[in-house]
Amino acid sequence: MPPDVAAPIAVVGGWAATGLLDVTSDLSALDGRGFWVVVVPFAGPPVCARFARRRPFAPGPMGRWRGPAAGEWSTSLDRDHFVRGVESIRAAIAAGDAHQVNLTRRLSAPLPAGADVVSLGDALARGNPAPHAAVVRLPAQGLHVASASPERFLRRSGAVVESRPIKGTAPDLRRLSGKDRAENVMIVDLVRNDLGRVCEWGSVTVPGLCEPEHHPGLVHLVSTVRGRLRPGVGWPELLDATFPPGSVTGAPKVAALDLIARLEPVPRGPYCGAVGWVDADAGTGDLNVAIRTFWFEEGQVHLGTGGGITWASEAGAEWEETELKAHRLLAVASSSPVAATR
Repeated sequence: MPPDVAAPIAVVGGWAATGLLDVTSDLSALDGRGFWVVVVPFAGPPVCARFARRRPFAPGPMGRWRGPAAGEWSTSLDRDHFVRGVESIRAAIAAGDAHQVNLTRRLSAPLPAGADVVSLGDALARGNPAPHAAVVRLPAQGLHVASASPERFLRRSGAVVESRPIKGTAPDLRRLSGKDRAENVMIVDLVRNDLGRVCEWGSVTVPGLCEPEHHPGLVHLVSTVRGRLRPGVGWPELLDATFPPGSVTGAPKVAALDLIARLEPVPRGPYCGAVGWVDADAGTGDLNVAIRTFWFEEGQVHLGTGGGITWASEAGAEWEETELKAHRLLAVASSSPVAATR
């Protein structure tokens, strides 16, 4: 029997959640009861969906997904406009207005008839496995997201909270640079400050700094920041202090967000937000940073790609980094291996 593509379902944390009970934008519900799937877009209200059942999830055959043709992808920022954006950010850094800004672009293609985001997530699980992968299909809310994220935004276990920001990307270890490390250290400092707003004094530590981590087709530098929440701090306060994730904004965060709004011609949507789960009964949860993430909207499938811009950035190399991050994902989502844009 073919799958019911209209049925709400989520695949998060290795679980398939079914039996949708209710949906709310009230983050305080995450401190109540039940198993919740959470999608927080980069801008806009969160979606918290409570499900009745969950079971271990195993990917099915990759051939179920049929995506757009390789030549159908377009970009919100072509190379020239992206390069100009990099130079604008470097000028802002030189003027003292920012230290680092994450510049992104949206890749888009027509959505094939009958396309199902769960099938796309299944293909990604086989073709580009990721530790923080997630798929959410909530048709009544118009939410169709498939994330192959390698990055943890927030993991919470009781009062202990952890973030693992990624900054620094290269095809292999030998090509990671001092600029990559500087990117990471800046964002670690920002994440420490964010968590410090809601954690007990002196509890925020950095047990891992700039550790290399291999993922399909590339290598990242990853750090770990950990703290203990103050009494009375729940999910609303935690997300208010830390969202959007520092690794996809920049530092200082408010200045970076202002530059992002000026330089990026389209909204990010779910991309660069957070997707994950919360078990309110157990007091645990795990949210990713929604990078390497596809979503369906108004008859198109979208994918975001970007990177952190610092004073040491070289515009052409930054463009190539966005291509590197997108290439394997588009190869999975299309009918054949492709370059990132036409």
